[in-house]
Amino acid sequence: MLHLAIVLMLQQAAAPVPPAAAQPAPAPPAAVQAATPAPGNELLQVKNVYILPMGSSFDQFLANRLTRGGVLQVVTDPAKADAVLTDRIGKGLEAKLEELYPDPAKKAAAEAQAAKEKEKEEDRDSERSMQIHSTPLERGGSGGRAKGTLFLVHRGSRNVIWSVYEAPRTTRPNDLDDAAAVVVSNLASAIGKEAKAAGVATVPGARKSGWKPW
Repeated sequence: MLHLAIVLMLQQAAAPVPPAAAQPAPAPPAAVQAATPAPGNELLQVKNVYILPMGSSFDQFLANRLTRGGVLQVVTDPAKADAVLTDRIGKGLEAKLEELYPDPAKKAAAEAQAAKEKEKEEDRDSERSMQIHSTPLERGGSGGRAKGTLFLVHRGSRNVIWSVYEAPRTTRPNDLDDAAAVVVSNLASAIGKEAKAAGVATVPGARKSGWKPW
C-alpha cells in the first residue's frame, strides 16, 4: 500500500500543469473617427453634378463658376453625377431624369413595348416607326432667357435638396457670370452650414477652392 501511494504521488507531481486560461486583452481605446455626413443628409452626399441645358447658356457660366470655385465637380457624363442642376422641375424634368437614369425594369418593359409597336407599324414609313418617345432637353440652351430659379436634384431620391433664385439682370455675358457667381456662393454657404451642423470638418472642394464652410 505504501508503495502504491508513493507511485501515485510521483505521477501527480510529474503531470503537466494545465496552462491558465488566456485573459482577453484589454480593448484598445476607441479610435477617433472623422465625422462623415449622416445618411439622410443628401446635400453633403453630392460631390459630382451634371448641369442640364438652360436659357441664355446659363449652364455654361454655372459650370465655369463651380469649377473655378471647386465647390462641386462638374461632370459631362450624367452617369458619374450624384445630382442634377436644373432651372425647371415638373414632367419635363421627370422625363429627362428617366432618360438619363432609367429604371432597369421600366426600361426592359419600354423596350418590349417598343418592339411590339414597331411590329405593328411595319407597313408605315420608317421615320414614324422609329420615333423617340422620350422628351430630351437639347444641349445648347441659347434659345430663351435664363429663368433665375435653380434646383439641385438628388439623383437617387429625385428630391430637390437645394434651390435658389438669382435672375441675371440681362443676357449679357458679364451679367450672366455675375449671377452664376452669386448662385455658386449661395450653394457653397448652404453646403458649409450643413457641414457645420453635421460636424464635418471639410466639404467637397474646400481644399481646392480655399473657401471655408464657416
